[in-house]
Amino acid sequence: MTEPLSISSFPDQKFRFSVTALRFGDHGPYSLNCSGAETIGISGISGIGKTLFLRALADLDSHSGQISLDGQNCSNFSAPVWRSRVALIPGESRWWYDDVKSHMMTGCDHEELVMLLEALGFQDDVLNWQVSRLSSGEKQRLSVVRVLIRKPSVLLLDELGSSLDRENCELLETAVKNFQKRYESPVLWVSHDREQIHRICDRLVVMYQDRLEERQLSEKDWD
Repeated sequence: MTEPLSISSFPDQKFRFSVTALRFGDHGPYSLNCSGAETIGISGISGIGKTLFLRALADLDSHSGQISLDGQNCSNFSAPVWRSRVALIPGESRWWYDDVKSHMMTGCDHEELVMLLEALGFQDDVLNWQVSRLSSGEKQRLSVVRVLIRKPSVLLLDELGSSLDRENCELLETAVKNFQKRYESPVLWVSHDREQIHRICDRLVVMYQDRLEERQLSEKDWD
């Protein structure tokens, strides 16, 4: 088996998003660096804490250690500002209002919103739909739209595409990659789908309770 790569590889590379000695509950310490326009796949056995890891990075759960964006520590930001810049998109999104439009950012560029909707396979009339008529897959794709229209600096994606057919999954992946290239946004993508990881990720990290290990994408056994 290939030896795991060091998490601190690429010392001369400029990193936009950095994690140092992150701990939450009985997990960690975890350290990770991610440059702009880079997608890191996060794998690991079910129940190991991948969702909790993303929630800690988004400052949604209590944690210790350092998380920084463009050299600025998480503690320098208010929680709402940090979460707007380091945006978590869960596999199962939450909806608070009756219609789709009310979930989209007030005052956003309508033309840009329509372009994002079309990129995810919708027409602009979807804004008038009732949330109650949406399928789980439609909710997942629209949850991506409502986050991308806010232009976050980092994307934390938790099992996105898992409830989609291949065509809509590829639409979602393409929309994320296009956004990433435009804004040089690091993406951390939790996935159990090896084919998806090979399609979209530049690097792969396997999560254990006490560490992260970087692996070659070509390895057959990631766990």
